[in-house]
Amino acid sequence: MSARLARAALLIGGCLVLGAGVGLLLGADLGSDGYSTLVNGVSLSLDIDFWIANLAVGVTFVALAAARRLRPGVGTVVQVLLVGATVSVALEVLGSPDGWPTRIAFLVLAFPILALGIATYLGSKTGAGPAEGAALAWDPPIPFRWSYSVVQGGGALGGWLLGATIGVGTIAVILLLGPLIDLAARLLRIDVHQDSEPPG
Repeated sequence: MSARLARAALLIGGCLVLGAGVGLLLGADLGSDGYSTLVNGVSLSLDIDFWIANLAVGVTFVALAAARRLRPGVGTVVQVLLVGATVSVALEVLGSPDGWPTRIAFLVLAFPILALGIATYLGSKTGAGPAEGAALAWDPPIPFRWSYSVVQGGGALGGWLLGATIGVGTIAVILLLGPLIDLAARLLRIDVHQDSEPPG
């Protein structure tokens, strides 16, 4: 397999896995990730459609990463579009379970799948999505496993202040997902860092 095909496989496969993980997280209905909480808060406070808020927040995050010399790429666009489409399909298939045991199982299962998907798509080195890019732009000096927690935590706080709700799933994303992505990348021997220039 050529290097280009291998990178495309990592990108597409990683985004599909990531979308499935997001579907499980949302299906559990115990709190979304911090980035989505921020988007929801912007949507509520400005009374605009979620997709418009998502576009605005995404562009802002990508611009902030670019200011730190982390360039967007084709993977940045593919991540947003393919993950969004996969989440829609996953939610239709999974639905939203009523029983607590199933909801908790969805939440627990979501984390290794999210970590695997994010590590894999970043391993394609074709560009990071908004939340991952904003975190990677600060590594160094802050290791990604912690800068990702800061991005998710800041997003959750901002979204909550704007009227969105948070839950146990939100807290779990803030505390656990960054370290889990780092662990998945090390186990798979994947370098999640993207092409960038040192900040001036």
